[in-house]
Amino acid sequence: MAIDDIHTPVLLERCIELLAPAVSHEGAVLIDATLGMAGHAEAMLERFPQLTLIGLDRDLDALDIAQERLERFGSRARFVKAVYDDIDEAVEELGFPQVDGILFDLGVSSLQLDRTERGFSYSQDAPLDMRMDASSELTAETILATYDEVALRKIFWEYGDEKLAQRYARRIVEERQQRPLTSSGQLVELIDRATPAAARRTGHPAKRVFQALRIEVNAELSVLESAVPRALDLLRVGGRIVFLSYQSLEDRIVKRELQARAKSTTPAGLPVELPEHSAELKLLVKGAELATEAEIDENPRAKPVRLRAAERLRRPA
Repeated sequence: MAIDDIHTPVLLERCIELLAPAVSHEGAVLIDATLGMAGHAEAMLERFPQLTLIGLDRDLDALDIAQERLERFGSRARFVKAVYDDIDEAVEELGFPQVDGILFDLGVSSLQLDRTERGFSYSQDAPLDMRMDASSELTAETILATYDEVALRKIFWEYGDEKLAQRYARRIVEERQQRPLTSSGQLVELIDRATPAAARRTGHPAKRVFQALRIEVNAELSVLESAVPRALDLLRVGGRIVFLSYQSLEDRIVKRELQARAKSTTPAGLPVELPEHSAELKLLVKGAELATEAEIDENPRAKPVRLRAAERLRRPA
């Protein structure tokens, strides 16, 4: 199956529209911090012939696909195996102390969802893996086998917003005393049995638990908290950044950092704003933009997306 048949980039035209003023000039550099199967990257390289793109991903399978897909662009496409909290070091090693644009398309990629053996999906039985980087040690199976009930409850509640976190954590601990949990099918069956009929909500009862495990396995939130300020510091004046988030915890981290830098820090009571205290960023969208119904019909994975974007006005003193 062709890549285009399994990978439709989310909000592609909107991302291009927002980044265009910063990356359409000669010598522009754009970082795709979550390269995946390079759908956004390919479109940007096609649309802006003077653009150099740096693609980061922790997933070697994704990098292999992206390199093949972008091969025709030659040296205009650079590739780095890295988690995006190393974005500043990865880019500076390539000789770019500042860049013109940055794109973050967060969450699990189409490649990871569609490859059953990766264990990200609750709809197909597979090993309980969920690693975005196959060389990492921690897997979902390890978490379910070694975390105590308190720790399991904490991640289900904090990362999945799961109201039945305590119930599921207790059942997992009880179950593993009888047999190890090694497959997604086993976990889905356990959750299904543990969910009271009155507590069933829209969607599969395992969805939030799988999200929580994935976030824990890949340290997604702590990585993002570190990555956002580092990425912003890489932007030149006039540079632009776009974030696509797919759940509220990601979006909250992005929102907090963007809003903090879009405000003046001039002390209260001063008659004029001091230049060194003026806002670093200008927010380019009001709140978080959502996908249109037409976009969702074409690409159902766009349904939960929240888009935020900003432009750098000045660099810190």
